[in-house]
Formats: sequence, C-alpha cells, structure tokens
Amino acid sequence: MSACISASVTRARTARAPAARRAASKARASPRAVAARAGGVGTPYTTWILQQEMQENIDGELAVVLSSIGLACKQIASLVQRAGLAGMTGLAGEQNVQGEDQKKLDVISNDVFCNVLRQSGRTGVIASEEEDVPVAVEETYGGNYVVVFDPLDGSSNIDAAVSTGSIWGIYESDSSCIPDFGSDDSAKVEEKCVMNVCQPGSNLLCAGYCMYSSSTILVITIGQGVFGFTLDPTVGEFIMSHENIKVPDSGKIYSFNEGNYAMWSDGLKKYMDSLKTGGKDGGKPYSARYIGSLVGDFHRTILYGGIYGYPGDAKNPNGKLRLLYECAPMSMIAEQAGGKGSTGVARVLDIVPEKVHQRVPFFVGSKNEVAYLESFM
Repeated sequence: MSACISASVTRARTARAPAARRAASKARASPRAVAARAGGVGTPYTTWILQQEMQENIDGELAVVLSSIGLACKQIASLVQRAGLAGMTGLAGEQNVQGEDQKKLDVISNDVFCNVLRQSGRTGVIASEEEDVPVAVEETYGGNYVVVFDPLDGSSNIDAAVSTGSIWGIYESDSSCIPDFGSDDSAKVEEKCVMNVCQPGSNLLCAGYCMYSSSTILVITIGQGVFGFTLDPTVGEFIMSHENIKVPDSGKIYSFNEGNYAMWSDGLKKYMDSLKTGGKDGGKPYSARYIGSLVGDFHRTILYGGIYGYPGDAKNPNGKLRLLYECAPMSMIAEQAGGKGSTGVARVLDIVPEKVHQRVPFFVGSKNEVAYLESFM
C-alpha cells in the first residue's frame, strides 16, 4: 500500500514539475520581472538604462545617448585624475564666448563630449558652454535629440584638485527647426539650431551631472526620480549607489559666495542676516559651506538639505550661471528629488531662454529653504 502511495506522489510531483518550470521560465522571460529584480542599489548604469527602455520610460535612441554620456564622463574622470601629471592644468590661452579664460581641460572635455555625442548618431544639435553657437550634427550622423552641456563646471578649481563636474540636459528636437543641410545656408542652419536649443527647462526629457571628486558620481533623472551611480574603477562601470534620492524639505546649510555681500540687494542681505540668527524658526544659526563648484555644492545640498545660491548683484545683475545648461538641468534634478529651483521670483523651469548663453540668478535646494528666500526677494 505504501509503495502505491509513494508511486502516486512521485507521478503527481512529476506532472507538476513541467508546469512549474514553464511558470519560472515565463517569469524569467518577462522584461518587467527582470527589471523589478535587477533594479536598486548595485545595479550597473548600463543595466539601468536597459531597464528604463524595457519599461518604455525611454526609447532606444535616448538609451544610446545616455550610454554615450556615461562614456564621456568616464573619459573626463580619467583626464581629471591625471591632469597634474599629463600637463593638462593651467590656461589654454583662449577665452570662451562669455569672456572667461578657458582651462586646458575645458577644451579637452568639450571635445570629449562633442565626439561621443556625434558618434552616437542620435543627436541632431549640441550646445556647450565652450561653443559660441549650437552645433548641428552632420546629417549623416544626426539624430532626434538636442543635448546641452557644460563639459567641466568648476574648472577654475582644477589646479587645486577641488571637485569639478559635468552637467547636461536633453531635449527632444523640434522637427520644424531641424536644419536642412542640402538647401539651408550656414546662417539658416545656425538660426534653426538656436531655435531648437532655446527651450524651457520644463521640456527637458533628462538631466544629469557627473562629479569628479574623491569618487566619481553620476546623478541622473529621466523624470521619474533621481538616481546616483558611483564609478567602480575596478570594473570600469558606474554602479547605483543612491536610489531615488530625496532632498530634505529643510536644512540648515547655506552655500553662497558672501564675498559679494556688499553688492547684493537689500532683500538678499536681510535674508542672509536672518540665516545667521537661525532663519525662519530661530534656534541654531545656519552653517556656511561653499566650494565654488556648482556640481559639488549642489550634490551636497540635495543629500543633506539646505540651499545653494548664486544671485545677481550690482556688477552682474543676472548672476553668472547659465540658464540652458546649468540652471535648468539642476532645477529638474532638484524638483525630481522633491526640492525647488528658482530665480528668486520665478520657477527656473518655466523660463524660455532668449539666447543660448543667457544667465539668470539661481537658488536651489530644499523647498522650504528656497521658499523662505523668495519671501525676501
């Protein structure tokens, strides 16, 4: 009797086994199931990009662009680390369109970004801090996306080995503004490139930055949260180290260049004085932390909370930061992390650029801290 029962149980288990294997195989074959299991801290950047494509958060074209940017950041990180040994510190002997002295690494980093984006075959127009006007990618290599970037923010600190970074934003190309290389003359091509680039930050599909410091960290948003990836030099890949970053609603750290205090407006002076007596709620005074590198100061702000600001003053009424490829991408990241980006009187992402290198006052960080500043402006 026991032998019959044993045989029956064995047959039942054998019958169930193929069904179980089919179910397991189906689960393995489901892209969404794979993405759900593979996501989170420890996920390689390239894998994360593929997951976003499988979940239809981005298309294959944008996935290629994001991969190319990751490659550019690795190359620049290597250059920054070897700059002092390879003779890449110091000035290049030229000025950019804003009249700023270009560092050697400014020029090299700009070439790196331009080359990888051009070779990706997915970008139609690129605009850089280091270029006078937006550059149309030749039709043979052209694609659907507009990429704006600052290839090496904070490069004035490079000789002192202080943190620097790259910033970028990606827009969808406006089909009515795509240059026709066959019939448009050079002036018309340039005009259409400018029209394609000058979009409000609210149109951004993606924004990110890469910080080159004690570690190399790439932070990115595609409009569904903010994720950070740290470069693991042993495998040459960015690995997710910060999942779904959220900036605290408040934070008692401010990051301003107070050397310009005498040239600030009365409202801004009163705001700064209030921070030193505890701010809106009183209590412990705020702490000052200022690196002088937008990427470095911003990264600390979104992790610890507080506010970063580069206001206008009597000498530079609109400040020094560029709307298109610095303020707008950083504001998108801040808002996706639960923070806020403002000019002091308006939301940065609502501003339509009038020119490629337009400057605006910039305040970004914890939403309560930015709102408190706005109450003085």
